[in-house]
Amino acid sequence: MKVTDSKRISPKTSISIIALATIGILLIPLIAMQFTDEVAWTGTDFIVAGALLLGGGLSYELLARKVKTRERQIALVLTLVALVAFIWVELAVGIFSGWRS
Repeated sequence: MKVTDSKRISPKTSISIIALATIGILLIPLIAMQFTDEVAWTGTDFIVAGALLLGGGLSYELLARKVKTRERQIALVLTLVALVAFIWVELAVGIFSGWRS
């Protein structure tokens, strides 16, 4: 199934939505830090997480405009989500660094 351009929103609006979603996601640990000591993010953590989320969202927006079929857009979303999750987990706990000898 082809994706029509009439369903697309403007690039300015897309970037605004991505930025607001990134801020919304970053508010979760910020609020959690007010109630528990289990969440202890530094300013650097927020910057890195923000860059990762914003970069993933902007990458999707750029690549989705090039991809014409719904199936390929779904594959693109799954790939980007997996990549962002992989990087997030590695930065958070270093779970994959044990593969290196």
